[in-house]
Amino acid sequence: MRIVAGKHRSRILQTLKGNDTRPTSDKVKEAVFSRIGPYFETGIILDLFSGSGNIALEAISRGFEKAIMVDKSNKAISVIKTNVALLKEEDNCEIWPFDYKKALSICQQKQLKFDLIYLDPPYQLELINELLTKIVEYDLLKDNGIIISESLNKEEIQINKPYFIDKQVSYGTIKVTYIRKD
Repeated sequence: MRIVAGKHRSRILQTLKGNDTRPTSDKVKEAVFSRIGPYFETGIILDLFSGSGNIALEAISRGFEKAIMVDKSNKAISVIKTNVALLKEEDNCEIWPFDYKKALSICQQKQLKFDLIYLDPPYQLELINELLTKIVEYDLLKDNGIIISESLNKEEIQINKPYFIDKQVSYGTIKVTYIRKD
């Protein structure tokens, strides 16, 4: 797994051993950032279910100023810390060793708002709609922000106004959904 573009382009990242996590492929990551690239020269990303930190570190490499990386797995947190140190991005990254419910609650308490929220939970849990409900309820997305989710093709994504599904793209058995605010 590598950083695709930006100041850390081609840098190789550590990955988690075993089958507990499923890193976003370089192909999907490149497609996602190519799509949103024109919208962000700076910003703050919330990367829930961060795994190795792959997505958040790609965002930092491409100019985002801050990343909050969330994962409840101790193994994942260790790999994220290693990757952040490898790229010398400690000043731009916060690593939260929490589950998603606690992380979203902290974001609400701190009144944080994000330019990009990336959701990549374990597919079998089908959590996207629950996550979207909390993100909307807690008002965590900036007006021009975007939520991107990875899920199985079969998972139905539901969102209420003023949010809307801007686009969905399938990559084999998964789909990437882009959600914006009206």
